[in-house]
Order: sequence, then C-alpha cells, then structure tokens
Amino acid sequence: MKEKHFTCKRDQLLIRGMEFWPEGAGTDQKYPAVILSHGFTGNYTDVISFCRKFAAWGYAAFCFSFCGGGREGQDPATASEGDSRDMTLETEVADLLAVVDYVKGSDHVLPEEIVLGGFSQGGIVSGLAAARRPEEIKKLIMVYPALCIPDHARQGRLGGARYDVDHVPEEFKCSATVLGRNFHQEASQMDPFLELAPFKGPVLILQGMEDPVVNYSYAIRAKENYEPGQCALQLMERMGHGQNEQQEESMFASMRQFLDGRKEILTLHVYITQTDETVVKESARTGRAAKETGDETTKEIVRKNLYFTGYCDTEYFRGIILPGGCDCQEHVNGQCVSLRAEYTLYGLDRDGKPCHVHVINRQEGEDFRPVISTDSQALAWMNTADLTAVLEGGEGGVVVRIYHLG
Repeated sequence: MKEKHFTCKRDQLLIRGMEFWPEGAGTDQKYPAVILSHGFTGNYTDVISFCRKFAAWGYAAFCFSFCGGGREGQDPATASEGDSRDMTLETEVADLLAVVDYVKGSDHVLPEEIVLGGFSQGGIVSGLAAARRPEEIKKLIMVYPALCIPDHARQGRLGGARYDVDHVPEEFKCSATVLGRNFHQEASQMDPFLELAPFKGPVLILQGMEDPVVNYSYAIRAKENYEPGQCALQLMERMGHGQNEQQEESMFASMRQFLDGRKEILTLHVYITQTDETVVKESARTGRAAKETGDETTKEIVRKNLYFTGYCDTEYFRGIILPGGCDCQEHVNGQCVSLRAEYTLYGLDRDGKPCHVHVINRQEGEDFRPVISTDSQALAWMNTADLTAVLEGGEGGVVVRIYHLG
C-alpha cells in the first residue's frame, strides 16, 4: 500500500489530506475511488483506518480535513486552513467538491467510479455534495449522518452549545471549537431531506440504535426520502455515535457488500441461550534451536458450542429460529480459526406461506459464506444463490445479515 499527503484548494484556502493506493499503484492501472469525510471537530486522521481498508481492497482512498474544522489545540499539520467561525455546512460541501475535483484529476482514478462516504457531520455533508453533483458520484455511504443539525440549530443547541435563537451571538463556544452565526443561520433554514433527494444513485446508511447525538429516526426518514429500493438502511444494535473495534470491522464488511452490489435479504437477530467449551493445551518443540534446547511452545485450543434462538423479520421471510441452532467454533491462542453455524427457521415466506429455511454458515478467510436450503417455492432461488454474510457482535448475541448478489 502506498500512502502520501496531498493538498488542494477551495477558493484561497489550502486543504490538507492523505491518499492511499493499493499495492502496485503507479502503473497504467486505474482504480475506483472512495473519499471519506470526518465528523464535527475531527480531522482526516479520524478515518485513516477506513482508508487503509479500502486501499487494501483495491480502492484509491482519500481523506482530508475541512477548512475551519477540527478542534482547538490540534496539530496544525493535520488541519486545513480557515477559521472555525467561518465554517458552515455549505463551506464543507465546497471543500468536499474541491477534493472530488482533485481526485477526478488523477491519472490513476476511474472518474466514473467515485464513492463518497462520511461520518456524522461529514455524513450529511457527503449526502449534500452527492446531491449537488449527482452525475459525478457513483455511490454514497453515510455513517450516523448528522441530519439533526438543522433541528439543533432551530432549537439553539448546535454542537452542544446553548443560545437564544432570537438573539444568536456572533460566535459561540460548542464542544472543542467556536462557531459563527452564519453556521446557525444557514442550518436553521435547511430541510436536509429535500436537499439530499437529487442524488439518485445507491445509498447506504449505517446508524446506531443507541446514538445519543443523532436519533435513529433521522436515518429512517432519510431512507424514506430516497426513491424505493435506492437506500439500504442498516440499524446497528448497541452502537452509539461512534464505534468500537468490533463494530468498525462489521461496518466495513457491510460497506464491502454494498460496494459489491449485494442486497441484504435476511436479517437474523440471534440470542445465545447456552454455551459449553472444552480447553485443550498442546505442547510442541518447533525449530532447530528449540529441539536442541528442549524448549517447548504451548498452544491453547478452545472449542466452543454456542446454542441460540432468535428471529427474522424481512420482506422475504418472517419467522423464528427453531431449537437446536448451534455455532461450533475453534479458537487457537485466542484467535478464532473456524466457525460453523447451523440452524433452521420456521415461518412465512414473502407469499405468506409456511416454510422452513435451513442455514449453514461457515467462515472462509475474512468472509462468511452461508448456504441455504428451503422448501418454499417463493424462496427456492436461495437454494443456489451466491450468498455472503456479515456478523454484528454484541452482548448476549449477534445480528447476522445475509446478502445476495443480484
């Protein structure tokens, strides 16, 4: 992977960022591109981990800092130029579009394959930018997009500040920065859902159900605002305004499914009812030095059986997981090396007819590959479908999302 800093300009302000290229970049090959936008008081370093994942997956990935964004006391090397009191949603849209132009100008980017992705305030800004240039953006990903900003402005509580909406000060302190009156005036007059509508490409929204900043109802309304079938909304249990390492892995896996053109067809809510495990320790002498000295290495193997129940409620199938579902796992030195879950669901197919759906889900490298057999005529196509799955972990169970290519 190749990483380097880049700069471009919006008006007279310098924008700083980083770009990430797949291994082997620099030849005549051209790559699809992802441009990621950080959230309020953040900078481009916040999304570097996602950029690296996209680059490892074959995308040219770009991230940057908004002009006037960031927080007080941040490293100037990670900040773009500009005053936070001049920053608004519209200036950030202009920043992002300037980066889009920079990316399109690269000899190694497919200009018709540009994806925008943003987090929180960067999420709504990405949505607005896609709506301003709908012909230039292929797909849009919004992660807990801060579509609440206009409402917060109308309530006099932008960024956690408190002020009188009838007497808005020239500037006001909020969180770790200072905003100007223009931010309030602009946001308070915005209907973000109407602003997003001109974009007609595929949209993915990832939203935490326990987000204390952006209520998940905003994400639901955003999905309904787009055309039928255009937007995939993924409500993530136990996630707030941000993500832990496990949730980040799951989010990226879902982004991969979306960019591959896969559609979520079954969403299984799984609850662990019982667990048993066996621990085996194996000793071995490895390597010439170990054989000469007699030193041994110990390998701990943990075999787990997780029994579970749960339910599925989607347009294709509604029903429960029957007793007997079991997830058999093997862990070596704390690392899961194999997983095989097998279970049967009983309920109604999309035609309202009773049926069984039997699932065997195996882990193959980084991917999960479920195989389905069903006695439903309406769902018979699943018996031979190319399926993948994403697991969202949590206390007491997981959410299993099964995707189909097509």
